[in-house]
Amino acid sequence: MGNWRFEAVNKEGKREAGTIQASNAKEVRRVLRSRGLRPKRVVAPSILEFDIGEWMVENGFAKPFGPQELMRFTKQLAIMVNAGVPIIQSLEILYKQQKHPVLKKAIKKIGSDVGEGKTIAEAMKEQKGFDKLYCNLVKAGEAGGILDTILEKLSVHLEKQEKIKAQVKSAMTYPMIVTLVGIGVVWGLMVFVVPQFVGMLQDTGQAIPAVTQFVIDASDFLGNYSMYLVPGFMVLGAAINAYIKTPVGKIIYDNLFMKVPIFGEIIIKGNLASFSRTLATMLGSGVSLVDALDICIETIDNGVIARDLSEVRKKVIEGKSLTEPLEKINYFPSMVTQMVRVGEQTGQVDQMLDKTSEVFEDEVNTLIETMTKMVEPLIIVVLGGIIATILVAMYLPMFMSAGG
Repeated sequence: MGNWRFEAVNKEGKREAGTIQASNAKEVRRVLRSRGLRPKRVVAPSILEFDIGEWMVENGFAKPFGPQELMRFTKQLAIMVNAGVPIIQSLEILYKQQKHPVLKKAIKKIGSDVGEGKTIAEAMKEQKGFDKLYCNLVKAGEAGGILDTILEKLSVHLEKQEKIKAQVKSAMTYPMIVTLVGIGVVWGLMVFVVPQFVGMLQDTGQAIPAVTQFVIDASDFLGNYSMYLVPGFMVLGAAINAYIKTPVGKIIYDNLFMKVPIFGEIIIKGNLASFSRTLATMLGSGVSLVDALDICIETIDNGVIARDLSEVRKKVIEGKSLTEPLEKINYFPSMVTQMVRVGEQTGQVDQMLDKTSEVFEDEVNTLIETMTKMVEPLIIVVLGGIIATILVAMYLPMFMSAGG
C-alpha cells in the first residue's frame, strides 16, 4: 500500500493529476475508471513510501487482530454512525487511523465492498475476525435502522465477554505458574543439592534411614534421566493437546475439568455468563431464538456445555419453550431457569438473561478470589512440605551420628 501518482483524462478531455493510495497499478486504474477518468500514466510509490504492514499482511506474516482491536473499532464506528457520519466516510476515517495491519486491510475491503453495493454485514462476513455473532447483529441493526445502537451493544458485549475470559484464564494460570516454579525448585534441589550430601554420608559410614535412601534414589533417577524425562513430557503434552482438539477428547477434557472443585464452578459459570450475555444481546437485537442459540453455541469454549445447548436448540425447534430443556441440564442453576421462565411469561427474556449474566459474572469474581485464597497457601504448604522432607532426609543421618 502506498501513494501512486497518476495522470488521467476526464470526460471533457482535460488532463488531471494526483495521488491515490492503493496496493497495485491495477487497483489505481480501477479507481480512476470509477471516477470517470481515463488513466494515461501511473507511477509506483517510492521505496520510502513502502508500507511494511501491508506487505506482512499480503505475505501472511501479520498477526490476526483480536477482541481488543475489534472492540475499539466497533466502539469508534458506533460513535461515528450515531453522529450521523456516512458509513463509507466512517470506514475511511477508521482506516486511516488504524494501526493494526490486518484490521486496517479488512476495514479497507469492507469500505470498498460497501461502496460497490454490498451491505455492511455482507462485507464483514467475508473478512476473517468478524464472527457469525458480529455479522448477524450488524445485519439486524441494518435491517432495523438501529445500526448505531447495535454497534454500541456489540462493543459492550465484546468488552464484558473478554473480561470474563481473562478472569477465567487468570484463575487457571496463576496456580499453574506457581506449581511449575515449585517443581523447578524441587528438581534443582534433587539434581544439584542432594548429590552434595551423598558423598558426606558415605564418608561417615552411618546407616542410611529409609527416607534418606528414598530421596537419594529419586535424586539419582532425576540426575540420570532428566534429559529423557523433559522431552518425554513435552511429547506427552503435545499428544494430549492434540487429543483434546479432537471432538471426543474435547468432551472428555472439559467434562473432567468441570468436576474439579472451584475450578469447575469457575469454568461453568464463566461459560454460562458468556452464553447468557450473548443470547440476551441477540434476542434484544431482534434475532430469532433458534438462530440466537445457534450462534451462542459457536461462542462457547466448553464442549460439554456446547453439546448440551445443542440439545436445547433441538427441543426449541420441536416447539418446546426455552425453560423446559434448560431445567434438564443438572449444572444449570435453578435461578437461571426461573428467571428465563419469568422472561418468557413477560416477553422480556433478553432483559432477564442480561441480569443473569451479571449475577454469573459476580459469582465468577467471588470464586476466583476464593480459589486464590485457598490455592496459594495449599501450594505453599505442599511444596514446603516436599522441600522440608528432602532437607530432613539429608540431615537425619548426621543428627543420628551426632546423637550416637
